[in-house]
Amino acid sequence: MPSKTRSRYPLTHRYRRREGHPFRLFFSIGGVLLALSAIGMGWIVYQDLTLELPSVERLSHYVTPAATRVYADDGTVIGELYLEKRYPVPLDRIPLVVQQAFIAAEDANFYRHPGIDPLAMLRALLHNWKAGHAVQGGSTITQQVVKYMLLTPEKSYRRKIQESILALRLERRLSKQEILSLYLNQIYLGSGAYGVEAAAREYFGKRVEELSLAEASLLAGLPPAPSRYSPLKNWEQAKQRQRYVLERMMEERYISYAQAMAAWQDLVALTPPPPSSYFSLAPYFVEYVRQFLEKRYGGRASYQLGLHVYTTVNLELQRAAEQALRAGIDALCQRQSCGLARPEGALLAIDLTTGQVKAMVGGYDFRQSQFNRAVQAKRQPGSAFKPLIYAAALDRGYTPATVVIDGPVSYWDHRRVWSPQNFERRYYGPTRLREALTFSRNVVTVKIASRLGLNYLTTYIPQLGIRSHLARNLSLALGTSEVTLLELARAYGVFATGGMLFEPLFITKITDSDGAVLNEFSFDPKPVIAPETAYLMTSMLQSVIERGTGKSVQEIGRPAAGKTGTTNEFQDAWFLGYTPEMLTGVWVGYDEKRSLGEKETGGRVAAPIWLDFMKRALAGRPITTFPLPAGITFSYIDPKTGLRPAPGGPAILECFRRGTEPQETTTVAALPVSPPNGSSTASDTRGTVAEAAHYTAEGF
Repeated sequence: MPSKTRSRYPLTHRYRRREGHPFRLFFSIGGVLLALSAIGMGWIVYQDLTLELPSVERLSHYVTPAATRVYADDGTVIGELYLEKRYPVPLDRIPLVVQQAFIAAEDANFYRHPGIDPLAMLRALLHNWKAGHAVQGGSTITQQVVKYMLLTPEKSYRRKIQESILALRLERRLSKQEILSLYLNQIYLGSGAYGVEAAAREYFGKRVEELSLAEASLLAGLPPAPSRYSPLKNWEQAKQRQRYVLERMMEERYISYAQAMAAWQDLVALTPPPPSSYFSLAPYFVEYVRQFLEKRYGGRASYQLGLHVYTTVNLELQRAAEQALRAGIDALCQRQSCGLARPEGALLAIDLTTGQVKAMVGGYDFRQSQFNRAVQAKRQPGSAFKPLIYAAALDRGYTPATVVIDGPVSYWDHRRVWSPQNFERRYYGPTRLREALTFSRNVVTVKIASRLGLNYLTTYIPQLGIRSHLARNLSLALGTSEVTLLELARAYGVFATGGMLFEPLFITKITDSDGAVLNEFSFDPKPVIAPETAYLMTSMLQSVIERGTGKSVQEIGRPAAGKTGTTNEFQDAWFLGYTPEMLTGVWVGYDEKRSLGEKETGGRVAAPIWLDFMKRALAGRPITTFPLPAGITFSYIDPKTGLRPAPGGPAILECFRRGTEPQETTTVAALPVSPPNGSSTASDTRGTVAEAAHYTAEGF
């Protein structure tokens, strides 16, 4: 009988082995369940971390916000509009040395890692621990991009994990070049500069293409602490950071030792921060542009689109305007002891050949008040409004020789009687229109307005560019309806350009950041009154300067036309005048509508400011005369009657629209009787404006 083979293991061992199977199965199942549970928990945590994460897709189409730049007529930058001072540039415009400096200092493995670099994090931790403060960042450039552009500034492990997740996603969406371009245009580098282009301008006064190795290494040292390492504030610490950057560039074989030493020893010329151009060069002009862009493009768009706005302002004339206005207000305060309550003022100068606003001052000091009184303040123009009434009369058959009796008259407005009076409360009898405007006669002006009718006037005057509401009462003739300096200048521009209404130009062109033209603005005058009417008005306004209320500006020494304006109790002083080349308007007054002081008229306060500016603005220019339209003729008249002079009698030369010359000859019977209260003297609208405000002509 064959012997049986004995088992290698005792029976009891076999039983034990079999008894262990259930336990092994249990642990195996438990391990699987534990792993699944861990995976599930990890998935839940991942879902929690990523549930509200922003999409990296938007960075694929991201347009970097850029500062809008505002230029004077010679190309000088006069202002910048931005939330963050930033000038985006494509990567191919950023020199390789600049790219390498930032990569070496911030993320040496940038072109090798997938978005995160664990070894760099560990290395940074050790460096910072040895130094005792942060000298090296652990985040990759990709992580910094998502941190600045997609996440909040929160510092936590949760945020750090989210940053890493987004960095990995971003690397799959964008190329390394695209990520580096975003980084170099977004990174904050101190002194209000975002991106390498803004930093190059801010620290060195040059474009990024012009940066040297020394300058690039200084900038690359800024990201960890821009204020602490600023070369403008802490030169020694900036040099320490520069040394670190240069050493890192050597380690990465971007530069040689000799190049590093040369850069270290290079005498870098820093550009000290200039005074803000927004406050030093045409500030009211820049603010006007800002408001215009805000209306046109909406909200914050003008701060972020990187627009280039080319304005019409001439810096030399702008400085002259600011100095003239300040000098005039200072002179007023010396006479009246203004104290702390200083008057304000405004000046607007327009080139009549182009329609361009060459200077605009909206107040004494922009730092104290940004309210632009040249375009925003509505004030009563007083007698400066009268030329609009006289223009309306000329287009209704009146001539400069038409005689109106300057005598007592009353008007009823269904409540009480109003009797307009001249400044000196006297009457001057028969008065030709030229004389009435030259000496700013109130009564004659009101009588003309009454004869023309308010329906006609309130239709005619807006054609001249006045867009503010016009009160329907005869005080309109004395300038009680409030207007802006810009409106009144626009109306005078019609007379100055032969009857053409034009919109004064503040901006000539707006382009986007790439130079593509978005808007262009051109001089586009349109005829609104006859050239003959405009010339007759200019001729009469020349008389105002030659011998009337504006004679204080005769010193201009060239043909000029203009009109003064003074309102009730000397609250507002105006002078608007023009030569064939340029029109300038001036206003002076208190914001709260109080008196400037006794006898502080437009001729005494505003006219000298106009003269000061215009002499400087026109210095060196040839003297020209106002062009004469074909429809204007000249004829001798009797200065008292406005008719043809009697044989051997007094005669003066007057201009007329062809066909309106007087046909009747003066006779002894036609001679007017001199008024009993004296001869003609200069006057202006004062004392009657307030009381006139509520009175209308019966039937109009």
